[in-house]
Amino acid sequence: MNIKTLQALGIALFVTVELTLAADKPDAALATARQLNDVFVAVAERVRPTVVSIYSEKVIKMRRPELNLPFEEFFRHFGEQDNNTPRRRQQQQPQQREFKHQGGMGSGIIIDKEGHILTNNHVVDDVDEIKITLADKRSFDATIVGTDPKSDLAVVKIKGKVPTDLPVAELGDSDAVRIGEMVLAIGAPFGYAQTVTQGIISATGRSTFSGSDNYEDFLQTDAAINPGNSGGPLVNLDGKVIGISSAIATRIGQFAGVGFAIPSNMAKSIWPTLAKGGKITRGMLGVIIQNIDPDIKDQFKLTTTKGALVSQVNKDSAADKAGVKIGDVIIRYNGKEVEDVRTLRNAVAATAPGTKVDLVVLRDGKEKTFTVQLGELKPDESEEEAKPAEGEASAGSLGITVESLTADSAKQFGFDKNDHGAIVREVEDESPAAAAGLRAGDLITEVNREKVTGPKDFRTALQKAKGKESLLMLVKRDGASRFVIIKPKPAK
Repeated sequence: MNIKTLQALGIALFVTVELTLAADKPDAALATARQLNDVFVAVAERVRPTVVSIYSEKVIKMRRPELNLPFEEFFRHFGEQDNNTPRRRQQQQPQQREFKHQGGMGSGIIIDKEGHILTNNHVVDDVDEIKITLADKRSFDATIVGTDPKSDLAVVKIKGKVPTDLPVAELGDSDAVRIGEMVLAIGAPFGYAQTVTQGIISATGRSTFSGSDNYEDFLQTDAAINPGNSGGPLVNLDGKVIGISSAIATRIGQFAGVGFAIPSNMAKSIWPTLAKGGKITRGMLGVIIQNIDPDIKDQFKLTTTKGALVSQVNKDSAADKAGVKIGDVIIRYNGKEVEDVRTLRNAVAATAPGTKVDLVVLRDGKEKTFTVQLGELKPDESEEEAKPAEGEASAGSLGITVESLTADSAKQFGFDKNDHGAIVREVEDESPAAAAGLRAGDLITEVNREKVTGPKDFRTALQKAKGKESLLMLVKRDGASRFVIIKPKPAK
């Protein structure tokens, strides 16, 4: 019986078992359960040989500590070449260096007959030696041939002569994964190599780390994943790898029912380049974008919270040249709907620099289409969700005091000569401004979509907004702009 036949039998298991038990036919129910059992066994037997355990070592140089240990004289007798050497002179000698090996462990997947192994970047990051052990216990030295920290993927290769009988894993289509689908995770949790756990796909399109500049589009699973599983496969009932185990969400340092795997389709687009020792290049629009919450939706008179709001357009960037403006809501990228910041960011990153793409935005309630030729994202740049963000003007109902942007304050807070706005000098504790995340040094450049060049404009904008329940401000901090909603204190 092949895997596809077994899978078809497994899909109907729970309904069949329930109906069979209800009909009081325990033998038939047991037979159906055994058929599902055979599915798991067949998948494990097919995939386990392609999974390796990865052992890494880091050599750290350390100075010998100057300590008077209780057994110092004992060790001196067995370590000195000349027992008559005066102790005083010996203490004045330069301290010797010691080497300490720190070991790590993870998992990997054999992806071709040439001995390339796909794993997580964090499994092999900053290590000096790597050994891999196959399912049949054979061990080999390995070397890192390519890494991509942004996706947390890496490729290592067996050194020297590669065995001709290497089993190879098959990468499946992670876009076809359904929530509730049964999966197996294989790896070496806590060093227990070739461990198989079972669960389901709990969610797709997950992002785990707040503020991370990595490219995350995780599959979430309740299959047990623990330290040592990293880099191992998440497999469907066809025996195909649909994800690479990468992270867990836990407060106890181990499995808590929430694990994350990098989608196989992301790995498919990256590993061939890494295997050749190449660097991953990513497209760039040149914008700062943010998600749309209900308050933002109301302020921009939108009908949905889907899309990505443009809060900054970098000068001379691809988006700038195409005509994209602050306040545009990007709703489609190259024909695909944009759900949020994550989907747009990942889609742009997956597109090669120089590619021309169609961008559909909402501007003042109307759709506009732009053709954008993508730039290249540099290693030290990011295109992600912005982080929250003459004389003086005080806004008591908001709890802030602003002043003109001077050369000194611009230098202090990292603004340049082309920046304009009213800089926040003070924010009252527990004020509406504080609740919105404003802090001293923020630069307010717009209020209710009107430009602010200084305190005077700021005061004028507040007057115009008098009586409104909320204000929409564009605030710049650390080189990135973000729209924020501030709800003034009601007048007494």
